[in-house]
Amino acid sequence: MPAVSIILPTFNRLELLRPAIDSVLAQTFNDWDLIIADDGSGEETQAYLGALESSRRIKVLRLPHTGNPSAVRNAALREAKGDYIAFLDSDDLWRPAKLERQIASLRRSERCRWSYTGYDLIDDTGGSCATPDAWAIVPYRGAILEPLLAHRVQIWTPSVVVERRLVEQLGGFDERLVVFEDIELWWRLACYSEIDLIDEPLTLVRRSARHFNAMDTGVGMLAGRHTALQKLKRHVTDPRLLALIERQAAQTALSLAARYAYSERRAAASTLMRGCRQSWRHPHWWAGFFRVSLKLAIPRGLLSLHRHRRD
Repeated sequence: MPAVSIILPTFNRLELLRPAIDSVLAQTFNDWDLIIADDGSGEETQAYLGALESSRRIKVLRLPHTGNPSAVRNAALREAKGDYIAFLDSDDLWRPAKLERQIASLRRSERCRWSYTGYDLIDDTGGSCATPDAWAIVPYRGAILEPLLAHRVQIWTPSVVVERRLVEQLGGFDERLVVFEDIELWWRLACYSEIDLIDEPLTLVRRSARHFNAMDTGVGMLAGRHTALQKLKRHVTDPRLLALIERQAAQTALSLAARYAYSERRAAASTLMRGCRQSWRHPHWWAGFFRVSLKLAIPRGLLSLHRHRRD
């Protein structure tokens, strides 16, 4: 069996998929197999994938299109046999020493069952890309859940390598989440293992308007975060961390309800009611509750006009 099974989901974007796979083939670490989970791509991409299947180290899963990254990755995970799982998205790249450095470090570690690397951001052409919301990596190792919850660290999916047994134990990605599914899994992994870090930009993350998460308007991300925080409570026993999760769940519920108030008022009211049952003990909850309730009392047209003028 290979030391590493590489999980690569794809849907068309052949011009980006080719260099992603080339970066796998260029790895200095050779003990891997590649499982490409195709989410119903068109004929051109299918023809390219068919040509790759001549390699005994590459397997292509042809799936009906769902648009659900969690489901696509999980389908590949079920086929994985490697001791470790490495993730790569079809628009991102690895530098040649990426797997070699991570696997060597994980094998030396007694406490870490997963790992991530530094990263550089690139644009559609592969050039360096600095975006206004780009986070510089903070070199956290070890217990990482609290920094993750506090937004003090960034873990990109293509930078992660994890023990297959651990990710299988936790059930893989949550298929209810179409966005935020990667961060939710990192939270759960952080509950059960410390993390290793290769503090070098061995991962190249492509940022463009075609990136899947760039299509999210904000509601999906907030809803995913809220679901993930509620789920995380079942994995945490530290009272201090539980209190932090409760505070963040309350704030996320308020932000989600406020966003819903402009277009989906029933969803906004429902979010507030569920939040009351879960967050009523937090003093700041009630101030936010009344602010959002006031929004719901204002006619939708006036509220939208106010938002337009403010923006």
